[in-house]
Amino acid sequence: MLILKQSLFEQIQAHGARDYPNECCGALLGNDGGTDRTVLGLVPLANQREDSPRDRFQITSEDVRLAEKEASAKGWELIGWYHSHPDSPARPSEFDREHAWPWYSYIIFRVEKAEPQEMRSWRLNDDRASYDEEGIEYIAGAPA
Repeated sequence: MLILKQSLFEQIQAHGARDYPNECCGALLGNDGGTDRTVLGLVPLANQREDSPRDRFQITSEDVRLAEKEASAKGWELIGWYHSHPDSPARPSEFDREHAWPWYSYIIFRVEKAEPQEMRSWRLNDDRASYDEEGIEYIAGAPA
């Protein structure tokens, strides 16, 4: 289960609406409690993809280092990534699978005509062949 504060949910949605019709992307920072992960902060990133930002996103090694550094400074972990699917379903594409890493949570959300829609989270299996959907629990305040 991925635990996500309502305010962070809204920040992710706003990022997707701002970057529409291109995909947005960012890092999820927080704590991995084994069965549950709690998202405590975000690092919104610029989509570095130049050739097809409408249906692809790219995160650089510098982006990964930035997210890890920010998480470490707060005593958290880099627990995953988020990105939007403009006018497409909130499920991983084959491109997403080919470029994902096991262990991380991947929030994917649909943005339809600049309006954020469905948000889902996924975890890539260790064999990298497929994803399992991870439930999202939305909470109003700070996690316990």
